[in-house]
Amino acid sequence: MEINWTDADPETGAKRFVKATKFARRWGFVVRFKRFEGWVPAPNVTREMWEELLDALERRVPRREASEADVAEVRAVVAAWQEPPVP
Repeated sequence: MEINWTDADPETGAKRFVKATKFARRWGFVVRFKRFEGWVPAPNVTREMWEELLDALERRVPRREASEADVAEVRAVVAAWQEPPVP
């Protein structure tokens, strides 16, 4: 399962493309800044990225493109989120 969206990079404010992929029961995030660049793993996954994924999954459930189990899994990640310590 793949879900794509655009947002702003939290460090630079530049537009970026984000893709969340579920493979082997694990969610992974990759980003790219230009349309024809390669995808690279997201350097830091933020709570906003998880919330965007949750919103997209909730919109896909009525169309049967996502399952309630996926929504529950991501909802649990968002509920348990703690900001990483600032060095």
